Amino acid sequence: MAKDIFLMNDQELFIFLNSLNSPFFDPIMIFFSKIPVWIPLYIGVMVWMFLKFGWKIGLAASLTLIIAFACGDQISNFIKSSVGRLRPCHDSIFDGIIHNLENAKGKFGFPSGHATNSICFALLSSLILKNKTYSILIICWSIIVSYSRVYVGVHYPLDILCGAIIGITIALIFNELYKFATNKISVKCGA
Repeated sequence: MAKDIFLMNDQELFIFLNSLNSPFFDPIMIFFSKIPVWIPLYIGVMVWMFLKFGWKIGLAASLTLIIAFACGDQISNFIKSSVGRLRPCHDSIFDGIIHNLENAKGKFGFPSGHATNSICFALLSSLILKNKTYSILIICWSIIVSYSRVYVGVHYPLDILCGAIIGITIALIFNELYKFATNKISVKCGA
């Protein structure tokens, strides 16, 4: 009973948030939802890490980001296939009701891989770079990416929330691994 009420509220919140749309914001939200758009940003951040820290620490930072991203992606996909919660755009109860701008490839959407990956990248890169302006901008970017998934009709808010929790957890774990690795590099190099 409690589970049904919780899911019902998630569906109602989805309908409300998804209904907050306009022709002006449609292309913006589609843009933020597209993974290839992220690639120049990610490359730019990694180049900055090399410039800021030098090649050894820059390489450690970049590899940490890449491996954390891959882990988040695999974990969220594993959970999606295990839980099997239909995306709103694939659920017949929403036919003709929702604002659907994307033909999602996968049937299942819990948790959101976009939320997992964008939030993991944003938090982990912020912890590594320790730059306040960058941190504010990249966290805002990850929130927009995450919200865009509800806007385009492919995720419920609970999908986003759980994806965010997974992304935060992975970022915190990998930040500890990064600190351990860079400490070893510094000791070995005599820095």
